[in-house]
Amino acid sequence: MAATSTSIPTTGKVVTVVTQTRVQPEHADDFARWQQRVTDVVATFPGFLDHQVMPPSPPVQDDWVIVQRFASVEEAQAWLASFQRQELLREAQGWFAGPDDIHLITDDAAPEASSVSAVISARIEPGQEEAYRRWGQRIAAAQARYPGFQGFRINPPIPGVQDDWVTVLQFDNEADLNAWMTSPERQHLLEEAKAFTAETHSRTVRSGFSQWFRVDGGPALAPAWKQNMLVLLALYPVVFLFGFFVGGPLLGVRLGLPFWLSLFIGNVASVIILNWVVPWVSGRFGWWLHPAGEETERRNVTGIAILIALYVLLLMAFSQFPAGLG
Repeated sequence: MAATSTSIPTTGKVVTVVTQTRVQPEHADDFARWQQRVTDVVATFPGFLDHQVMPPSPPVQDDWVIVQRFASVEEAQAWLASFQRQELLREAQGWFAGPDDIHLITDDAAPEASSVSAVISARIEPGQEEAYRRWGQRIAAAQARYPGFQGFRINPPIPGVQDDWVTVLQFDNEADLNAWMTSPERQHLLEEAKAFTAETHSRTVRSGFSQWFRVDGGPALAPAWKQNMLVLLALYPVVFLFGFFVGGPLLGVRLGLPFWLSLFIGNVASVIILNWVVPWVSGRFGWWLHPAGEETERRNVTGIAILIALYVLLLMAFSQFPAGLG
């Protein structure tokens, strides 16, 4: 982690920080435990939404891929430059097998969960940017002809911040992506690019973009039962409070709407509210959704106990509301 390449978007949209790093095999368990500590710390930072940690899966993916979502570029940058993160990196410095990549990508899309992606970084020789653009048009046209191609995006260099062109390429599955990445046509194009490319490398993310750009209860790789428990925690108070303060007295009594219509309006309102509530709740339970290392079982049990306790507290609190006012 001594050197990084960072692509920073310029929009105000939700931003995903994608970190790809290779760890020495003998330190894999150390890194897993350390990454859980990183997760605990980043969850306390303003703007943090959710995260996902994807361990290596050779031969397709040799790197650890860590995905963190923030509400804005500024909040993501605040985390990356923070004293807390720098201290954590110093602790783990001896475990890495080389420089890592850090990319900040705007949240514009949510392709299918089965997709697989490659993050490709290229550093261009000075004065060769136009040659690279022309070459980029040709390789884009070539890859679009291959089976399974779903799209790509290019993040250009930011003067004074990073020097790499970063391309995120997406196919529908690993086999189709590998067919393009290893094709003679692509190898021929890469040979041409050596004339104006100082450095290039690519890494595969086997879970696709949908794991990077979640807007519901966290990354889809979390077990469904965990997601359901968190949704229940968010859903019950939203439905109860809306029904008590709005559904009954306003929609039912004052406006005189029939129950079936009042219930439908309440459901629509609840779904809209949950778009904000569930990601916030998931962010607070990131340590439980994706535990790592030797503490996995303990964290699972602890999370279940905390959620059950919160359910009981909600039931006790709402049981004190006056009957019939809703």
